[in-house]
Amino acid sequence: MICSRSWLLGVGLFLFCLTARAADPPATPSTQSACPECLVRDPFFADEVWAKVGERTCLNCHNPTGDASASAFLLADAARNAEALERNRKAFIEMVAKKDGVSRLLAKASGSVKHGGGVVLKPGTTGYRILEKFVGRVGGADKSVVEPPGFVPGPYFTGVAMATPQRLLRRFTLSLAGRLPTTKEREAVEQHGMDAIGPILDGVMKEDAFYDRLKEGFNDIFLTLGYPGNADDALSYEHFEKTRHWYDKYDLSHIPEKDRQKAGWALAATYRKALLREPLELVAHLVRDDLPFTGVVTADYIMVSPYTARGYAVFEENKSKFKNPDDPFEYIPAKIKALKDRGGKVQPSATGFYPHAGILTTFQYLRRYPTTVTNRNRLRARMYYQHFLGVDVMALAPRVGDAAAVSKKYKVPTMEAAECVVCHKTVDPVAGLFRDYFNEEGHYGPRKEGWFIDMFGPGLEGTDLPSADGSRALQWLGAATAKDPRFAVAMVEHVYTILMGRRSLLAPQDIDDPLFTPKRRAYIEQRKAIHEIAEQFAKANFNLKVVFKSLIASPFYRADGLTEVATHPNRRAELDDIGLVHMLTPEQLERKIGAVFGKRWGRLADDGDNRFALLYGGIDSKEVTQRATDPSGAMGAIQRIMANDVACRNVAADFERPAGQRRLFPGIEPTVTPDGSPETEKRIRAAIVHLHGQILGRTLPADHADVTRAYELFAGIVTEARGKKGLNQRENYFCQVESEKRATEDPHYTIRAWRAVVTYLLRQDDFLYE
Repeated sequence: MICSRSWLLGVGLFLFCLTARAADPPATPSTQSACPECLVRDPFFADEVWAKVGERTCLNCHNPTGDASASAFLLADAARNAEALERNRKAFIEMVAKKDGVSRLLAKASGSVKHGGGVVLKPGTTGYRILEKFVGRVGGADKSVVEPPGFVPGPYFTGVAMATPQRLLRRFTLSLAGRLPTTKEREAVEQHGMDAIGPILDGVMKEDAFYDRLKEGFNDIFLTLGYPGNADDALSYEHFEKTRHWYDKYDLSHIPEKDRQKAGWALAATYRKALLREPLELVAHLVRDDLPFTGVVTADYIMVSPYTARGYAVFEENKSKFKNPDDPFEYIPAKIKALKDRGGKVQPSATGFYPHAGILTTFQYLRRYPTTVTNRNRLRARMYYQHFLGVDVMALAPRVGDAAAVSKKYKVPTMEAAECVVCHKTVDPVAGLFRDYFNEEGHYGPRKEGWFIDMFGPGLEGTDLPSADGSRALQWLGAATAKDPRFAVAMVEHVYTILMGRRSLLAPQDIDDPLFTPKRRAYIEQRKAIHEIAEQFAKANFNLKVVFKSLIASPFYRADGLTEVATHPNRRAELDDIGLVHMLTPEQLERKIGAVFGKRWGRLADDGDNRFALLYGGIDSKEVTQRATDPSGAMGAIQRIMANDVACRNVAADFERPAGQRRLFPGIEPTVTPDGSPETEKRIRAAIVHLHGQILGRTLPADHADVTRAYELFAGIVTEARGKKGLNQRENYFCQVESEKRATEDPHYTIRAWRAVVTYLLRQDDFLYE
């Protein structure tokens, strides 16, 4: 338990008793305590009152911008700010005063006196009992002493082993570039240690493979590859009738007549693939050119390729800007003109151009998150908050218990009923900013009757959309978003998810959980790191590369096991989410196989037959939108198939190459068999050590237990094969050398033995997990 109940731990642990919610801006240096030793030390308030009641219940309304902003009982988010925690304590103490024999604090919380928030804590609940104890302590009635806990935590990362610079190098080159470190990179790290990591990362983030990984990661977040229908359905008939299907009239006369139909289908498929990629190409463009990543919501252009530019009718004016006007996947920034419908009506625009606002106004994003007559763009508002501010609006308030009763009592419940207003006053104004796209297809099309009057008007969190910005509402929203400190935090969280393979922790909710405090400490430590990196990100003009570099250098990414066993349940709870431990996605596993063996397996990614990708926890961005994080029986079967198949394809083929060109066996030949001599065993063990390094990234001594286990597997297979009379002396037919389509001679039975060793290593967690 990190927020100790012992007075002896002092204010030095105050930071561990504070929280940083995803929706809150990072603290500035001016909010930090200049004199932490001057603060009152009250661990009971920090651990119990504030952690379990104040920040979870009271702070929601009793803050300078909340529903109770006019109240004298005002609180501040104590994230990374010990002074705010002390001010909150004093505010609680002032509320302890009794009126008619009952503490105002308890009366307000229970709703026994007038309270705008109603009943927030029923008598007898854990939260109410905590306030009762606090009231007793302040009034002197409670003479109990805070007992020293059984678990007194130390610095958070004590006992956590950090990856060596070489291991860290392999980790991020595989993750971000899908390759192993180069000799030059390994030598630089060998010579300069961690100081070499930053420059190497700079180089990695210039590689095409990095941008493939970046786009893949952001599609996991935005899911724009998965909107319904054909990709060109994002372009409306109303505005792109003559150009959206340009491929139908494309000149294919240079292709033999018998092949033209097939070529036309291929042309259309390529065009559609290029259209789908446009929002993600904006992400790549911003990062590649070191542009402020705020452009994801403010860019006054879209990314087009020679194919998609034809769909928008802007190809001719941009043709000279392409390096290769025949490359369907070369993207450049471009603007499209204000939309003109078939009746000749032109979209209102002060500039004459479509009001681009980064991804917010791309037809792909709008189509991926459609609306209905009853939804009224609220889905889009919800996704805006989730994607760009890191706020889950569905968690803003509890569900309405009796919707029918609420509807009967109020004419417009979403604007009148407190339990509805708490969400709708946030969601509906943003929904109104999408009013020009009021159709299920995501196309431009304002509601003919004007926007709904039974919704809070267009705006953002108390600020109304200026009337002068009516035709550029989403541009106004994008500009406001770029200035919101929550944007920086949300982008850091997105990169955290891409690197770690899982989302950052959510604040624990069950205050009756005996592990609430250590879980909260883990959450706080993550929030503290995320907010610090968000500050660096903002100061670096929102260069997203800074976020990648900062997170990779952080102990959260570098954590690589424990140097001591965490025996206490509290410490185990604190460390439960530490480290980069997640099953590789299908795409990552394909890239890793390609990096280690020189060619991919081909059954898990789009460039292969892709038959196992969904079964292996992948997504299709449509119906399946969450990657599986826990292995299933099917995944285990695929892992076994992969290990057998990859070993089968590569072991014999590797021996066919000259020793200097081999990836797996540069220092041994198939003629080397166990013969009982120390020298031979030494050579075989050295080959096994090399395999561990190449496949698993582990540097082991020759007498390591894992090396011994692999040696015994190898020797056992050779011995058993020799003992079977008449056993075929050729390697398995299905493991033939693909380049020559012939089975490999294996008179010593060593090739199949090495194949078994490689299969065994491919089934290890070190290969299947990151």
